[in-house]
Amino acid sequence: MSQPLPKGFLWGNSTSSMQTEGGIHEGGKGQSVYDIRPATENSMDWSVTIDEYHRYEEDFDLMQQMGMNAYRFQISWSRVVPDGDGEFNEEGIEFYRKQIKALIDRGIKPMICLYHFDMPLALAKKYNGFMSRHVVDAFVRYSERMVDEFADLVPYWITFNEQNLYFSSGVFHIAGYDHGEKTLNDIYTINHHVMLAHARVANYLHAHSDAKIGGMLAYEECYPATSNPRDVQYARQIDEFLNNNLLDVFMHGHYSQEVLTYAKNHDLDFGFTADDQKIFDELKSDFFAFSYYRSHLIDSSKVPLTTAPNLYLDYGMVHNPYTQANEWDWNVDPLGFRDILDKVYSRYQVPMFPIENGIGIREVSDGTKMIQDDYRIDYHRVHIQAMKDAIFEDGVDVIGYLGWGLIDIPSSSGNMDKRYGMVYVNRTNTELRDLKRTPKKSFGWFKQVIASNGAQLD
Repeated sequence: MSQPLPKGFLWGNSTSSMQTEGGIHEGGKGQSVYDIRPATENSMDWSVTIDEYHRYEEDFDLMQQMGMNAYRFQISWSRVVPDGDGEFNEEGIEFYRKQIKALIDRGIKPMICLYHFDMPLALAKKYNGFMSRHVVDAFVRYSERMVDEFADLVPYWITFNEQNLYFSSGVFHIAGYDHGEKTLNDIYTINHHVMLAHARVANYLHAHSDAKIGGMLAYEECYPATSNPRDVQYARQIDEFLNNNLLDVFMHGHYSQEVLTYAKNHDLDFGFTADDQKIFDELKSDFFAFSYYRSHLIDSSKVPLTTAPNLYLDYGMVHNPYTQANEWDWNVDPLGFRDILDKVYSRYQVPMFPIENGIGIREVSDGTKMIQDDYRIDYHRVHIQAMKDAIFEDGVDVIGYLGWGLIDIPSSSGNMDKRYGMVYVNRTNTELRDLKRTPKKSFGWFKQVIASNGAQLD
């Protein structure tokens, strides 16, 4: 048996509300931008998902059986403030209080995420989401109330899921952006408004509680496709614009000088004020949280010369022939995981917290037979080992390891066929079925890993 992880290490699961809860017409919930999205050929609608609104205790029991001691979940903004900036829905707040207490009763530490792409529909329609400072104020108001309600019970918090996505072309799908020309200036504006919202909430939490909060990025290791110096330069710029730019604010209270210079040289005005900087000056982060699923390559020859660095991957991301990948071309690269842990910790010296990791695979079952998902076991084994190498060989301080969607949930696009879980949920994109939960082979393996605190990975 190999070396166990430090005492108190956190093992658990991560999810979002729109991918788990359903119950979109229950409990006083208002509509979010997700609630009105229809089913397609490759996705379900969002009315039921895996029915966590009614079944959370059943799933918490499964987490307890696996031995988990941490669960990161999301509060739905539109469930607790139906129109985003009006009256609070006490029934919605009570729903999350019951969840938090149910977790604590099972020895599972709650971790709250305050926003995971599902803007209240009213704010998207009226204010164009995070393009508006009014929506920043509305988010801060909602978040401060959640801190007041739950910070004495919830030790770990994040504001925005995968915050660097707000500095990419994907921002227009996740920020409540309802209309506009989708310009680069819009991207810079939304990115700044989201960071300002994060800073205001983090400052409030630190002033009013002993809970801990950190920023979170979707961190994907980017390698140059060749030894072409331009490929190397582009890979570095991608890391600077998509990762270090936000990490510098989380940790030091200022944007990357390279990014600010690019904005100045290209006449990008995103409304950054002296008062905003004062809010950044107060910001501190207790940890750095991130998701990690894959790495990729950048081929600079495919990128138009006038492209902004934060959009390089839209044109130049290419397949890595040296790694295996699933059918969606999400590859398996545990060394990339270790490298991120190493370089970020070396640069910023704050505890690291990987809170999403996993692989999506198409799996078919009638909900009765155990799925033999050795491929999932192999994926998590090599990533946990890479994390252990970062801890014991490289000296990185790591708080815990949370897998993504370890009870099957639809992907963020609504595709139930892309399954990450260690528990099979009996439904498809087109058939609701009985939603029965059936542990897969990986369930028993992960239980063994947790029981040994990471020592037994075979």
